[in-house]
Amino acid sequence: MRLCFLAALVFVAACGRAPEVAERPKRVVKPAKVEATYDAKFWSLWGDGKAELNAYRLTMPRYKQIRKGVAVTIFVTEPFSNTLRVKADPGRHGPGDEFPVMKLNLVKDYQTGIYDYNDMLSAFVSLAPVNNRPSGVTKLSFSSQEWCGHVYSQVLFGETKAQITRHSYFDGEADQQRDIDYPDNGFTEDTLMLWARGMTRPFLRAGVSNTFPLLMSLETSRARHEPLQWSPTVLTRDAATQSVRVPAGSFEVEVVRAKRRDGSWKAFYVEKESPRRVVRWQSSEGENAELLGSERLKYWEMNGEGGEAALARLGVSRMTPPQFLK
Repeated sequence: MRLCFLAALVFVAACGRAPEVAERPKRVVKPAKVEATYDAKFWSLWGDGKAELNAYRLTMPRYKQIRKGVAVTIFVTEPFSNTLRVKADPGRHGPGDEFPVMKLNLVKDYQTGIYDYNDMLSAFVSLAPVNNRPSGVTKLSFSSQEWCGHVYSQVLFGETKAQITRHSYFDGEADQQRDIDYPDNGFTEDTLMLWARGMTRPFLRAGVSNTFPLLMSLETSRARHEPLQWSPTVLTRDAATQSVRVPAGSFEVEVVRAKRRDGSWKAFYVEKESPRRVVRWQSSEGENAELLGSERLKYWEMNGEGGEAALARLGVSRMTPPQFLK
């Protein structure tokens, strides 16, 4: 699958207007007040109407082999509807139904022999208290497409429960819906990259470690064919910085880590200076990603013929994996 086609799918999923609905759920919520953590400095960058796009050289474990591909992250703030749990279009929702979120779209495209995988995670963290909880994860969705079949999973986080929905081609997984408890200090593997950048709770100082219940990622659940579950996980921000070199250049970085009780871990190398991009990530499973390029763009306005030229600034091109790396 060509990256421009993949990107087009992201545009539709992230920015497309939802169809009209016959009746909206009736619910009254208090207007959202943005937390002080997201101050004027935060909004001077993330309130400029642009998204940050980053492309990565990706190695990915699948079927007991390491695969090559590309990953793209998109970070952007949006107004969000609490009743519909989607991006709120202007004028369609009352002020009591809207709150701001930081959205992460993470797209992975990698080859497995004759066929490729196209995975996409969307993670939404609120930037204001909502549903009687402080800022934090409010919605996750994940889809995986490959030649055997496809999967879609979603988690909506409420006050005390998280509602899980899954639709899958695979036997034993199709059309599931269930609720699980949502602990007071619960955290999710799918928002680790946002946490690493200081965009969401828990806010840890450098040199500090603490243990939190971590919800397995939707990608891991799908790959292992296991139900989502919470696991005690140690989150750490290293006190010392280090220098790393990736295809996009050399960076002074802080290292943040998440280690589960079973010994598995993920590490993120975050540039010390603003905008604190993730320049590399690694996992105990063998996943590794290195930054190729980064741009701030209104990418949803670049879906016409010729828009793909901007991919070169991200270090990628239109060709199919794995040859599309420079």
